[in-house]
Amino acid sequence: MVGVNLRPHDLRRHAATYASRSGIPIEIVSKVILRHADLSTTQRYLGKVSDLEAIRWIENLHG
Repeated sequence: MVGVNLRPHDLRRHAATYASRSGIPIEIVSKVILRHADLSTTQRYLGKVSDLEAIRWIENLHG
């Protein structure tokens, strides 16, 4: 109706990417949000994590 062509998979991927970029650990994104059996599947969809993001996750987890 508004000229945007979205599929359910697009929304699923966006939600996972948004959660990951917001600091949710990839294990939670993988198992809870996406319900993947294998973490490597989630890593393939979300791409590589930058060093800066990895450091931010570690700092958030360990204060």
